[in-house]
Amino acid sequence: MKRQLLPIVAALLSALSMPAFAQQAADPNTMATKESSPGKVTMTQGTKVTATVEAIDQQTREVTLKGPKGKLHTMTAGPDVRNLDQVKVGDKVVVRYLEALSLTLKKDGKELRSKVETEGSKRAAQGERPGGVAAQQVEVTADVVAVNAKTQTVTLKGPKQTVDLKVRDPAQFKLIKVGDQIQAVYTQALALSVEPAPTAMK
Repeated sequence: MKRQLLPIVAALLSALSMPAFAQQAADPNTMATKESSPGKVTMTQGTKVTATVEAIDQQTREVTLKGPKGKLHTMTAGPDVRNLDQVKVGDKVVVRYLEALSLTLKKDGKELRSKVETEGSKRAAQGERPGGVAAQQVEVTADVVAVNAKTQTVTLKGPKQTVDLKVRDPAQFKLIKVGDQIQAVYTQALALSVEPAPTAMK
């Protein structure tokens, strides 16, 4: 996967106090894609992790999970986790995590510098197997206040601070000038589901 604009991604996310966009891992459960066109780039990455329920305490709501590498992790299921009484030792907990980042160059942008966050979630209905989805989206608009052709650096002024960015893609760099804006939309979603323990072979 080409990563010419990844420095812009990392700097934008860091400067605006967002979690760093995850790097693609050498893991068959991780998939990453990138789409690029003049003035726009979109990157997505999805990861799937399966763990086994090793122990569960319905009174304290503590669940001990065994990860794919054999490590044990104990977590407490909050009150928003419905139908915990259906979870049994041996069940599989499947976690799917998705990140997406879209960067768009706005020529002669007139929007105000801004940062907007939205959140959403969906829980399992009463009686269904435990599960749920939580999502968060952050949209940032930053001004291009300086362009240095010698160092291939662009200076962006966001709603909270200013950062210098090294743009490694010459074709994309040529499109950027002072007075433009860059709009970044970062989305992360986490889906969790519980699958029944496999039936023992007779």
